[in-house]
Amino acid sequence: MAHFEGDLRVAPGARFAILASRWNPRITDALVAGARKAFADHGVAEDAVDVVRVPGAWELPLAAARLGAARSHAAIVALGCVVRGDTRHYEQVADGCADGLMRVALDYALPVCNGVLAVEEHADAVARAGGSHGNKGEEAALVAIEMAHLLGHLPAATPATTVGAVR
Repeated sequence: MAHFEGDLRVAPGARFAILASRWNPRITDALVAGARKAFADHGVAEDAVDVVRVPGAWELPLAAARLGAARSHAAIVALGCVVRGDTRHYEQVADGCADGLMRVALDYALPVCNGVLAVEEHADAVARAGGSHGNKGEEAALVAIEMAHLLGHLPAATPATTVGAVR
């Protein structure tokens, strides 16, 4: 029985993308900095990381789908921050973003790492963007590296076994 597990080795020539919302810039900028640092600390050259900024978390899945279709990146890290307010808008944006990112990952068999914070209060976001709870941007970048490595070692899919294939 085979055993497959990814690690934090980066394939030569691998490119990564960081997609980041401009909404809540103090938080998202810290998440991006954490992701960039994680990539650099693991041997990914600065010019092998593309950073794409979108208006808000809602727009992340569309940008991820465009990059997924281009097949130019080993993995995508999506970063943003949605803070609960007085309306259901929070749930709609956070859930829609997460669902969209998962759909892109499955549609393109590409690691799309969800580093979008969905928090009750702004202080919760600060704690997760380099504060007492670490940096979720850094964590998402580490997941991206590991998943890209793992997928590089798993058996290749055949047309009948790809996600969404119709028999």
